[in-house]
Amino acid sequence: MPLTTHVLDTTSGRPAAGLRLQLFRLDPAGEGRSLLKEVWTNADGRTDVPLLVELEVGVYEILFDVGEYFAGEEVPEPPFLGLVGVRFGIADPSSHYHVPLLVSPWSYSTYRGS
Repeated sequence: MPLTTHVLDTTSGRPAAGLRLQLFRLDPAGEGRSLLKEVWTNADGRTDVPLLVELEVGVYEILFDVGEYFAGEEVPEPPFLGLVGVRFGIADPSSHYHVPLLVSPWSYSTYRGS
């Protein structure tokens, strides 16, 4: 089953199109992380393809570049939020993991979606 994401801009009430994100897998020994993918969200606030198709048990992190996304809007420099990291574990590779992000220049929330 795949790993997917969806980003919603709660300031505008619309999908966050053009937001850059990076997916990392954390080293099990705690020695660092490996970049698996860098993508941008589409007009629907989703990625064109799943972040991962074949899941493996482990700990992952998605870095959402919120600061870059809100740049140019009336947000003071430096922005309150820059990179928003969501670290999560995959325990059951046969399940679909969905990591949505609800975001504004000043707050964010996430949950395990379906």
